[in-house]
Amino acid sequence: MAGTDEGGAAGAAGTPGAPRWMRVALVVSLAANLLVAGVVVGAMLHGPDGGPRGAIGDIGLGPFTGAFAPEDRRAMRDDFLARAADFRAMRDREHADFAAVLAALRAEPFDRAALEAALGSLRDRLAQRMDLGRDIMLDRLSAMTPAARAAFADRLEEMLRHPRHGGPGGDGD
Repeated sequence: MAGTDEGGAAGAAGTPGAPRWMRVALVVSLAANLLVAGVVVGAMLHGPDGGPRGAIGDIGLGPFTGAFAPEDRRAMRDDFLARAADFRAMRDREHADFAAVLAALRAEPFDRAALEAALGSLRDRLAQRMDLGRDIMLDRLSAMTPAARAAFADRLEEMLRHPRHGGPGGDGD
């Protein structure tokens, strides 16, 4: 069908590049990925103890964070701050990565390679933070007694069965 954009190589207004449906799919995919990342980070920042935001919320442990006892979370936060000596610079670089993603999304003409590079940089930075969080969690779990580890597993299982969305009391269910 002449004049349509479906499956063709021409974009909006006849400009060369990716078809419109492909660009829309890319933006939808990006939005879904950012939503998942936002849910994980948001859950970390607003843990079930209702405590203030903190570095422990920035290490990407998802439901694991809420399964730790408050004293474990405090110790893990302290460990994170000790290991991530340049935490503020790490966050600043992450914000710059998001700014590059937004700029690439708004660029005309659209530059897929620029967006791909910005997303890759963001992914790498988030992966570094998650790796640090995983290492801290493994250290904490390794130091637990078998009974404490079993209690942690029970709390984690409960969180997975009945996630709390509204903080203490689960008023967001």
